[in-house]
Amino acid sequence: MKNTELYGTSNTELVTISRAEYEELQAQSQRVSALEKHVDILLEALRLARHKQFGASSEKSDEMLTEQIRFLFNEVEVFDQPKKEEVTAVAAHTRHKKHEYTLDNVPEGMPIEVVEHRLEGEELVCSQCGNTMEEIGVEVVKRLKIEPIRLVVEEHRYHTYACRTCDQEDIATPVVKAPREKNIIPGSFATPEAIAHIMTQKFVMGSPLYRQEQELHRQGVSLSRQTMSNWILRAAEDYLTPVYEQLHKELLGRAVLHADETTLQVLHEPDKKPQSESYMWLYRTSGDTDKPIVLYEYQPGRGARHPKAFLTGFRGYLHTDGYAGYHNLSDEITVVGCWAHARRKFDEAVKSLPKGKAKGGSATQGLAYCNKLFELEDTFSDLSSEERYVQRLEQAKPVLDALLAWANTRTAAPKSALGKAFIYLKEQWPYLVNYLRDGRLEISNNRAERSIKPFVIDQKNFLFANTPKGAAGSAVIFSMIQTALENQLDPYRYLTWLLKTANGADLTRPDIFQSLLPWKAPETCKVK
Repeated sequence: MKNTELYGTSNTELVTISRAEYEELQAQSQRVSALEKHVDILLEALRLARHKQFGASSEKSDEMLTEQIRFLFNEVEVFDQPKKEEVTAVAAHTRHKKHEYTLDNVPEGMPIEVVEHRLEGEELVCSQCGNTMEEIGVEVVKRLKIEPIRLVVEEHRYHTYACRTCDQEDIATPVVKAPREKNIIPGSFATPEAIAHIMTQKFVMGSPLYRQEQELHRQGVSLSRQTMSNWILRAAEDYLTPVYEQLHKELLGRAVLHADETTLQVLHEPDKKPQSESYMWLYRTSGDTDKPIVLYEYQPGRGARHPKAFLTGFRGYLHTDGYAGYHNLSDEITVVGCWAHARRKFDEAVKSLPKGKAKGGSATQGLAYCNKLFELEDTFSDLSSEERYVQRLEQAKPVLDALLAWANTRTAAPKSALGKAFIYLKEQWPYLVNYLRDGRLEISNNRAERSIKPFVIDQKNFLFANTPKGAAGSAVIFSMIQTALENQLDPYRYLTWLLKTANGADLTRPDIFQSLLPWKAPETCKVK
């Protein structure tokens, strides 16, 4: 076999190895290089995981990023230092901070129990002269008393009437009964108030039905979780679902929407294991309306066909994250990307770097560009949609152009945190810049994420749905509650009013459910 001579630089020692050994050394060197890259990626992931668990979650600029922004955007107002104000010395004094939470402004109608504390008898005798003291003033001290839920059994007595004269004269005596109220659920002792309370406790306070069962048992009432489940699902099917469908029609008529989705475990789903994932989809209005709508929809999967079916008939802008399923919708829907997700990628890239290595790096510069866009949006917040559209073209578009040009000159390992940030930025760019098209649009999809968060938090309490029917019913109830909250309504009072009104109305009338929409609720349903 032919030999290859390698000459060392130390002591001019001659080393001779075979070509096979040389090729083996080369292969080992390549393997070591690949392993080093893999270790770097794992260390990035470890640092990021530690930061997510123990570090601050804020993505706002710190001092280092502020310096980076000054480097990228050399603007006069960034370097302008505020003038020092003249300081006048005053006498020192102590001022107690006023408490933020007081009982000075209690809601109208809240009962107030007055407890009088007076002196009587010998307590009124003056210790100096022995005469009786007279009242000269009163000091009022307010305290808050919280009592457990008040349980009431409604005993309805329907009286029967007959004509005594007809009876005495042996005439056919008419017998008349007081009209009987329709039960909210046929054959049940449930009331609208009870159903609204159970719904609110579960879907607002995150209290699962088994906890409510235990609480009622401590109050001396035996009410099983199965009965409560039957009540809320039946009420959702009979009364809330038609209102939900009316809200769905209203939603499709809006011009700007947001969408998001999260996982949900359904135990007894056909042809699926209990451990498999189903999805709760969210669709909601944007900030351009005074009649907000928040709708959830349960689906067994995450396929693009689900939003496509739900949004049939919608024409306008749809804020989403980077999920590709939203990019195959109708041609009449313009998808608007989320800059919060893009910024988060660069933020994670910064946090994944070793301490002291982030300053001046590509991750820091990318994050600075994104933060600059959000800073501009803050300055546009009080403008009209028309003015915001103009200012974005004048101020935000140059930043976007500079960001794209800068990103095209940078490279990073695809599996690294920075590489993922660049990939996301470039793949989502056509959707990320769409927020420039209309002043009503928003720079991020955070509005949808804020609406999906209550469901995620509640899910940590009730963990899963038992059946698809239960998941669909929960989506309807959650939709009505979150829409009520968005419209400044108290969920319990709104649901009580809705159930009472629907129970006593002719549900065959096509306009009845239009009158039950949240913005049609009376003043008594509003948050006090």
